[in-house]
Amino acid sequence: MIIKEQDFRNDTIAEIAKRIAVAARTAPKARGTDNLEIAVLTEDDIARLADRMQAIAEATGQAFFARDAENIRNSEAVLLFGSRLAPLGLNCGYCGFATCGEKGSDVPCFFNANDMGIAIGSAVSQAADCRIDNRVMFSAGRTAKEMNLLPNCPIILALPLTAKGKSPFYDRK
Repeated sequence: MIIKEQDFRNDTIAEIAKRIAVAARTAPKARGTDNLEIAVLTEDDIARLADRMQAIAEATGQAFFARDAENIRNSEAVLLFGSRLAPLGLNCGYCGFATCGEKGSDVPCFFNANDMGIAIGSAVSQAADCRIDNRVMFSAGRTAKEMNLLPNCPIILALPLTAKGKSPFYDRK
């Protein structure tokens, strides 16, 4: 029996996406407080995300949404990383307010965003270890937020994954 790589690529990338999600989950978090939500999109959900990104590009004139939508369409999986907003009571002032009590509930806590960034760092490291092409995308995360794909998360970034002869995420126009 001969099994060609293209016949199992999608399943392999979906399995690697799960490993990447677990690597992100175990990343260190401020005060040991985990406010992350992580999800994996495949197939129809990827198409819905890309279609909405294209619509945003057309409505706003922000061409990078259309460019990134094509990158999403060329992905076998897309991870979404979101953070719930929950101040950690450190009164650090990094959010622009002197205390956590002064900060409104709609203002992100610095540590929520920072923890998400550290988790994404672990995720892209795992992707690199598995030789999976990827790129962190604000545009896809912003679209996922608009689509309410992670309902409790006002901060979302996306990580599309693919394995092709050449990465579609670089040398972009």
